[in-house]
Amino acid sequence: MKHKQSSGNFGEDIAAAHLTQHGYAIIARNFRTRLGEIDLIAQREHCLVFVEVKLRKVGARVGGAESVTPAKQAKLHAAAEAYLQRNPVNLPCRFDVIAIETAANGQVAAIQWIEHAF
Repeated sequence: MKHKQSSGNFGEDIAAAHLTQHGYAIIARNFRTRLGEIDLIAQREHCLVFVEVKLRKVGARVGGAESVTPAKQAKLHAAAEAYLQRNPVNLPCRFDVIAIETAANGQVAAIQWIEHAF
């Protein structure tokens, strides 16, 4: 479990840096509720973005974006609603997925950013 947690943090660090490079401010990381978890919450101008980060090795059977199933999407929606109840904002919101592929040496091979993913 520790390895999964550290690789998750690695992926989230990459995704957060990618978002920051594109003008987004990271508002929260690993927002957890009993309903689910949101990896990153970011804001750019007048839009709040809930981001699911998926880290995979190049050639994985199931890609990161494809692993965000309808069940996972429902959990993300529920967690986002909980976040908004605790932190009310009057901004449009969206859900993005950032899928990161790493090479065998651990270096980032590709970043796929899907805005308005679901």
